[in-house]
Amino acid sequence: MMPGMGLTSIGLAGVVISYSNIAHTFIDGMHALTGLTMFVGLIFLAAGILDGGVSTSNRAKATVLVIASISLGFGMFAFTMNTSAYTVTIAGILMAVAFPAIIIAYLAMKHPQYLKPVGSIVGMASAAGIIAWIAFGFVSPDQYMIPQEVEVEEPSAEEVAPTGPVTTIEMLEGSAEEGNPDYAPDAAVVQQGHVVEWVNVDSAAHTATSSADFGETFDTGLLGPGESFTLDTTNLEIGEYEYFCIVHPWMVATLTIEGAKEPIKVVMPEGAALPEEGQIYYDPEVITVSVGDTVLWDNADTTVHTVTSGVPPTDTTGVFDSEMMMAGDSFEFTFTEAGTYDYYCTFHPWMVGTVNVE
Repeated sequence: MMPGMGLTSIGLAGVVISYSNIAHTFIDGMHALTGLTMFVGLIFLAAGILDGGVSTSNRAKATVLVIASISLGFGMFAFTMNTSAYTVTIAGILMAVAFPAIIIAYLAMKHPQYLKPVGSIVGMASAAGIIAWIAFGFVSPDQYMIPQEVEVEEPSAEEVAPTGPVTTIEMLEGSAEEGNPDYAPDAAVVQQGHVVEWVNVDSAAHTATSSADFGETFDTGLLGPGESFTLDTTNLEIGEYEYFCIVHPWMVATLTIEGAKEPIKVVMPEGAALPEEGQIYYDPEVITVSVGDTVLWDNADTTVHTVTSGVPPTDTTGVFDSEMMMAGDSFEFTFTEAGTYDYYCTFHPWMVGTVNVE
């Protein structure tokens, strides 16, 4: 009887440990091993009771107390804090084993003449239950005994290209030699949500790998000559990130992520539709912005206007066009490439302005 009680307590302790997620490293092994140990212990325990009755020694009482404490502890944990889907199952198995074992042990001591028929009934009931469970697993609507094919959604073969203004950083020709210029610009400043593109114009392979965490934040991988890599900065935190080339570690640069800027405002004032001396048409008429900046035009006049890239009267470039802007309307455009952008109003071609993007 004592070996059975010992094995039961050890096995039950292991089951509690594994189901409480303490044994992270070998949790599945703990489930199987301790469960087997516990049931072997129950077999020995039942055999000991049938052979010599229930022991009343101090050691037996102490072991019973340990088993009861573990069982109560496991029960409280299982039904209050544990989220395992198998809690009810293991509890049901324990009760299914414990109750018949207690009844059989009691009959063996007090009414041995009923032991054989009751044992036969319990055995047949257990066999019938197992057979029914297996049979229903094949013919029931759930068919839980038949492996189900799980459809795995294949990821789309087409990569979704990042959207937003693009800042290009080049890996310069000759940068594989220590001391030569490496990344251009060496210190890039990009608004959060914009896209960074590294382009390798060198004849050697390079990377752009975040230094602090060795590529956890971003890593272009090995870029061969002419290859490029794009990074969407939407999920990057605002701050400065140093990066380097794993192949040529002397190549070091920084990428600074800024918060989104307010649009730069240009106003079409009241009276802009009249070609009078001293009249302001776009205020300011000439502005200088950086790549990635957004310009917002606000129609404060009482008539319709447009903001159309190009030179009047009809030489439009197609870079941007607000179309008709009624009084009070606004239009905004984000400049992603450096250059000089002239624009005008198609209804009032004397209204002209310029955006210089650096």
